[in-house]
Amino acid sequence: MADQQLARLEKHYRENVVPALQKELQLGNIMEVPRLQKIVVNMGLGEAVQNQKIIESAVEELGTITGQKPVVTRAKKSIASFKLRENAPIGAMVTLRKQRMWEFLDRLVNLGLPRVRDFKGVSPKAFDGRGNYTLGVREQIIFPEIDYDKIEKIKGMNVTFVTTARTDEQGRALLRELGMPFRK
Repeated sequence: MADQQLARLEKHYRENVVPALQKELQLGNIMEVPRLQKIVVNMGLGEAVQNQKIIESAVEELGTITGQKPVVTRAKKSIASFKLRENAPIGAMVTLRKQRMWEFLDRLVNLGLPRVRDFKGVSPKAFDGRGNYTLGVREQIIFPEIDYDKIEKIKGMNVTFVTTARTDEQGRALLRELGMPFRK
């Protein structure tokens, strides 16, 4: 670790968040403190059934936002009413870990979310019961890496924060300490 530069938010987590959470959650061992395992960014594209170019632009934009090449997700089974064939490309996703995860979270909290129109904070209710949190982003243009002039269609995405927290309260405390702006 000594030869590798820590991300700004990871350094903040280790120096400030861990002791604060250990005290707040009354945990005896430092290893019990919840931490972020991974961030999964997913773009579901239902329109890709008619237009295959949407997948290409989504993969390019997701790669630009996250700094990692996305995986194209495919349909598991055919659904005739949606004109969907089995194994047809219908989305793109990226799983971020370690350095890229911390840098993405830093950019999301400090640059992306404040650029959302009429932003009042994120919902504190989107936890899954095990301390993991999913955030829906309506427009990919909130990220400064995306060139607004090259966008042909605005696409949304889901960002899932997978934590080691055992309860929603622990997960909420972890994300709040990391700077996630929850609504009151």
